[in-house]
Amino acid sequence: MPGLATSLERFAARVSRIAQALAGLACLGCLGLVCWAVALRYFLNRPQAWSDEVVGWLVVAMVMLAVSEAQRRGENIGVDWLVDRWTGARRRAVIGFGALSVLVVAIVLIVEGGKMVDETLSWGIKSNALPDAPLWAIQALIPFGAALLLLVAIAQVAAWFAGREPEGYEQKPEIDSHE
Repeated sequence: MPGLATSLERFAARVSRIAQALAGLACLGCLGLVCWAVALRYFLNRPQAWSDEVVGWLVVAMVMLAVSEAQRRGENIGVDWLVDRWTGARRRAVIGFGALSVLVVAIVLIVEGGKMVDETLSWGIKSNALPDAPLWAIQALIPFGAALLLLVAIAQVAAWFAGREPEGYEQKPEIDSHE
């Protein structure tokens, strides 16, 4: 089991880092598009109605592509107060329970996101601002990102079953807020 857990973690790390790089590109695209839209609107008096919708799509891409790397590093939703203060078996138990919870949420997002994509595809729903853009392609980012999240959660649960913390989690020093 320890070898399998390590292999899973390494594979999940590679995949989630690639997804994070794509999320970074989406972020840069978002920044560029917003700057371009503002320049057109305020300097040339030529607002582009579609740019707001595309920025929203890029935000969805950023979140769904980056969430797996955040989970892998232990920076996703969690009870930091418990994770950072405890050590040993209690810390591993909290991290393992968190990974199991994320695993369940990822499965729900995959199933429900898939249903949403299927329905949008079957109805042929298109964008309001860009009538040639099928919305299912944008919505597919949700189950895709959830599948990446599921991969990381499975690797973390495997590490937990192997009796260790997942790679990427670091013991953070306790911060005294009164300093």
